[in-house]
Amino acid sequence: MRIREARFLKSALNPAQYPRDGRPEFAFVGRSNVGKSTLLNTLLGRKGLAKTSSTPGKTQTVNFFDINDKVRFVDLPGYGYAKVPKTLKEQWNRVMTGYLRERKPLRLAIALVDARHKPTESDHHMLDLLDEAAVPVLVVATKIDKVKRSQRQRHLAQVRETLELDEEALVLPFSSVTGEGARALWRVIDDLL
Repeated sequence: MRIREARFLKSALNPAQYPRDGRPEFAFVGRSNVGKSTLLNTLLGRKGLAKTSSTPGKTQTVNFFDINDKVRFVDLPGYGYAKVPKTLKEQWNRVMTGYLRERKPLRLAIALVDARHKPTESDHHMLDLLDEAAVPVLVVATKIDKVKRSQRQRHLAQVRETLELDEEALVLPFSSVTGEGARALWRVIDDLL
């Protein structure tokens, strides 16, 4: 897809605030600080469109981005470690779970894991939730540029094994620094459109 226009549309905390026009949506999920907002900015070629921070927990709402008045990207709050009150984490969890289970325009959940580390129990739970909700999933291993080339296949195999993915399931390596994986991710998105 050629990006003519990419803009922040709105933040929401409940379904009544979500866009209602039925445009296809692609949701980005993952642990706090795995690089969801950075990946979004890289894909859209717009530095700073999705707010990023080195502090986990920056994304606190469901954030909708409109692309070419045709499709939406949805940046969801991270799960796992974030320096926020427990009640806020619980609210994020309810909002995110509700969105993933009930959102009709959702075409694909792009589940981000950090390529440098073994996926966590939270990552596994997220994939279980998406499977239960019958949402198609693409696993993207972020920060691949920080893994030595000689170690990449081992790290990607660890992601596949830990998350108990089928042999044919795609695990896409991605780097916001080098752009590696961006074209492949766009191909998947275009195919679903």
